[in-house]
Amino acid sequence: MNASSQRVAAPKGSLATIGLCLAIALLEGLDLQSAGVAAPRIAKEFALSVAQMGWAFSAGAIGLLPGAALGGRLADRWGRKRVLMLSVALFGIFSLITAHVWNFESLLTARFLTGLGLGAAMPNLIALCAEAAPQGHRNSAVGAMYCGMPFGAALAAVIGIVSPSEEGWRHVFYVGGFGPLLMVPLLGLCLRESAQFVETRLARTSNAALSDATPGVTHALWREGRMRTTLALWVSYLGTLIVLYFLMNWLPSMVVANGLSREQAGVAIMMFNIGGGLGAIGISNVMDRFSPRLTVIGMYLGIALSLAGLSSAIGALTMACGAFFCGLFLVGGQSVLYSMAGQAYPTEVRGTGVGAAVAIGRLGSILGPLVAGQLFALGQSASMLVSSSIPLIVIAAIAALTVVSTFAPRIVAGVVQPGR
Repeated sequence: MNASSQRVAAPKGSLATIGLCLAIALLEGLDLQSAGVAAPRIAKEFALSVAQMGWAFSAGAIGLLPGAALGGRLADRWGRKRVLMLSVALFGIFSLITAHVWNFESLLTARFLTGLGLGAAMPNLIALCAEAAPQGHRNSAVGAMYCGMPFGAALAAVIGIVSPSEEGWRHVFYVGGFGPLLMVPLLGLCLRESAQFVETRLARTSNAALSDATPGVTHALWREGRMRTTLALWVSYLGTLIVLYFLMNWLPSMVVANGLSREQAGVAIMMFNIGGGLGAIGISNVMDRFSPRLTVIGMYLGIALSLAGLSSAIGALTMACGAFFCGLFLVGGQSVLYSMAGQAYPTEVRGTGVGAAVAIGRLGSILGPLVAGQLFALGQSASMLVSSSIPLIVIAAIAALTVVSTFAPRIVAGVVQPGR
């Protein structure tokens, strides 16, 4: 049976689900980028060193790790919708609190708790979109949702540009706080719980022998032939996110360090995220329509070449172009990894599997900004750091190809076989 014959109609309400998830992803992207946009003015107001700013960036990323693992696990127990609403409320509240921090310690605490909510949201967004999409379009559905992340980050850059005062850095956190809180009641009214999750839970509880048998974490990740896929997903997430979060957090400071203005730094980060939004949509669609193996090879080759170009960029134009292509392939590539994770696990353990992969990847979001901050403090150049990240991309590419070789036929067809 070919791929096209396996495609089925979209579940009822799927477009609304993907649209609402896109809106949340946009707000999540705005909040994730907000620290990088506000960094120069936060550092000036509180007299923070470069190393301290590295810790401030990493505090939010540290919160992402347990948030992703916990959010994914709870999604398989309580449902995707309920956990998503709690997550959105959490990161909205602490984004507002970030705007009112008074010292380095309060900044770290606020960013950590914001990250906890952000981390818990993403596995639920992935699961909801993967389960709402018709078979054969799951990559595109997750990519459409994930494009909100870079577009939200670009919006954060715009807010930074139009808030020029020294205290204007707080504006991006106000938007990143009130926006999610306004979305919570809308999610309650309009978001449908995943039909696949509901059906799976009903099937389990209707059988007395299985009513108390919620699959454990070990079963979800390692049993029924999933060990190879799980390990490869983890490595690909880790390597790609180290590089992605290094650039997301330090690109504005890198541009300023190269002698360009704060406004030009804002343009560079905006181009990075515009490229990322286009990449998330484009590469995911390519993945649905053509060879997954060739798509992954082209994606990581594009990442390596764009990093090499960015490391040698001089001047505002070349820096903006380099940032655009880095965003195109890095953020677009991450959307593909998310869609692959959403298809790697069956419905009853999808939240757990995706949450674990996202959590492992968040180690990269911690290590990237933190290590870069320490190396910058030691006097290393931005171009050296960018070029030295290419070997990590090669390792991540090999791991992603391993995932593709494990279940490429199911990616093409958009079908997840039970127990795989």
